[in-house]
Amino acid sequence: MNYIYALPHLNATLNSISALLLITGFIFIRRRNITAHKRCMIAAFVVSTLFLICYLTYHTLLVYYLGQGPTRFRGVGWMRPVYFTILLTHTALAVVIAPMALITLFQGLRERFDKHRRIARWTFPVWLYVSVTGVLVYLFLYQLYPAR
Repeated sequence: MNYIYALPHLNATLNSISALLLITGFIFIRRRNITAHKRCMIAAFVVSTLFLICYLTYHTLLVYYLGQGPTRFRGVGWMRPVYFTILLTHTALAVVIAPMALITLFQGLRERFDKHRRIARWTFPVWLYVSVTGVLVYLFLYQLYPAR
């Protein structure tokens, strides 16, 4: 079951890809390239969904197959409040972004562009923040302060 330990790296990669797709989709819509925007945003949604599946799989396997709890942050000093602030905002907004992304995607696909634009103004920055801070949490836990 060593593959379980590769899942956090995959999750960080999926979050990075999602962030890049979101930024690319934003650039496309600013340039009025609706087709490319639509493709990027659908791809970002698919990648984020894959991330969620992998994330839940990882934590389920940790608990039920390995008997471990969540990975603990090993940093000390001023880095602890920085990490926990990022983790808290990331977690809270991750819960909010799932329905926001669904609604935004649904409105766009239904060509209800006024409603789509209104919610996308909120969805885009929150989704991007969650994707980027997901990578930061990974870096803190697995690269900067790994468990020994």
